[in-house]
Amino acid sequence: MPKQTAANDETASKGDEAKALRLAETTDLSPQQAKDLIRKHGGDMKKVQREAENFKAEG
Repeated sequence: MPKQTAANDETASKGDEAKALRLAETTDLSPQQAKDLIRKHGGDMKKVQREAENFKAEG
């Protein structure tokens, strides 16, 4: 397993940022809400997408 470094954290953050922006563009979530969902579900994008759709339906 690769050692976690600050550089790896930054790369992961940039990847999460791109995912969050994409999710925010395709749902009614704000970019911050999208980031929070991604963090909450550990990057499981299928689960994140379902949650985003539920949030949209509830909101």
